[in-house]
Amino acid sequence: MQKHSHAHFQLRRQRLMALMRAHGGGVAIIPTAQEYLRNNDNPFPFRHDSYFYYLSGFDEPEAVLVLVANANEEKSILFCREKNPEREIWDGFRFGPEAAKTAFSFDLADAIDNIDTAMPDFLADAHTLFYSTAAEPHLDTQVHQWLQAIRARSRTGIQAPARTLDVRVLLDEMRLIKDETEITLMQRAASISAAAHTRAMRSARPGQFEYELEAELLHEFLRQGAQAPAYGSIVAAGANACILHYQSNRAQIKDGDLILIDAGCEFNSYASDITRTFPANGRFSPAQKTLYNIVLAAQQAALDCAQPGSRYMDGHHAALRVLTQGMLDTGLLNKNSVSNLDDALASQAYRRFYMHGTGHWLGLDVHDVGNYRENEYSGDEKPYRQLQAGMVITIEPGIYVQPAPDVPEKFWNIGIRIEDDILITADGHRNLSRDTPKTVKEIEAEMRSK
Repeated sequence: MQKHSHAHFQLRRQRLMALMRAHGGGVAIIPTAQEYLRNNDNPFPFRHDSYFYYLSGFDEPEAVLVLVANANEEKSILFCREKNPEREIWDGFRFGPEAAKTAFSFDLADAIDNIDTAMPDFLADAHTLFYSTAAEPHLDTQVHQWLQAIRARSRTGIQAPARTLDVRVLLDEMRLIKDETEITLMQRAASISAAAHTRAMRSARPGQFEYELEAELLHEFLRQGAQAPAYGSIVAAGANACILHYQSNRAQIKDGDLILIDAGCEFNSYASDITRTFPANGRFSPAQKTLYNIVLAAQQAALDCAQPGSRYMDGHHAALRVLTQGMLDTGLLNKNSVSNLDDALASQAYRRFYMHGTGHWLGLDVHDVGNYRENEYSGDEKPYRQLQAGMVITIEPGIYVQPAPDVPEKFWNIGIRIEDDILITADGHRNLSRDTPKTVKEIEAEMRSK
């Protein structure tokens, strides 16, 4: 069952149909995701396709949304599973076409089993087919058959769409700017995740295993109504924090370790993505504190760029300067080899200790859709796009120090990342994950309160 107004989904469908008409009009086909078996007759948990859900609010499998947008007509059609009382005993409630049409404000609804019969008529004489080829390969064959059926009727004067346009190109730009409903959901997701990170800090102690802290995260996610993690949680202690996508979460936590947790929940289909790094024993060592405060200062430099009109990469470049200067000041980068900040940046010497970007779009997907460069640009290289109110980004600088003879030993095996979820507003930004302890003082105080 849905938990927020269906009017928002209807408005999005209308906006997409207006864009379709601006491109000559036609028919859009947006399927949901497939179900996949884990083994035998046991499926993986189903998660709807984000594009489909963005327009429909419908979260059952075996469904396709069709939008018809011509000069004098627009309508939305949902194809979904029929009611089936016997299967509902085993698998749970189904809306069925009739109830779905009313509940989700579609103009028409029909059984998914009828789609092959119905679609050639919808596509006949359409100017453009708005469809993402290869996004759901199982549907490509059906779409090909529908087009072939129309072409077989060409002697009667009926024509198949003359061109195909990837509907996701239009939807990506729509999804990049969040509406008020989406912002409310993303704030809730971030708040739940902030509470989960705080719970993990309070629970942490040397001798635990990483998976015990993962269990604390999951407990808080579900206790507060989130449906699932938005991605595989990273709980990395000690040297494991230097593995960017570490996910085994099986190691035992040692006294003196830093623990890096990168985790966020999904609430009503919207993702959060928070990273915090804290000491297992509740106190940062001097070396840990030194590197931590460099990363924290780098994040603040990026946050200062999080405002309308800034380019997407401005924050990355600002963070990079702070991180690289910190590497020089601490001896991570040898000044005999890299003479100054500009030299270190130009040679990318910093990549030994910081090898990723400083953020990404966030929304229905944890790495959300939308171009990072300007769409309309005729030069040799498209500039990074300007930030606008309604965009949501993460800001996540880090430092990762692998042992090496030319690196001060006190920094060995320290991995630090600090990540927050940032909504761009008309006058700057709002940190959606602001309730998560972040400074050395806040973290140590939180850990003393357990």
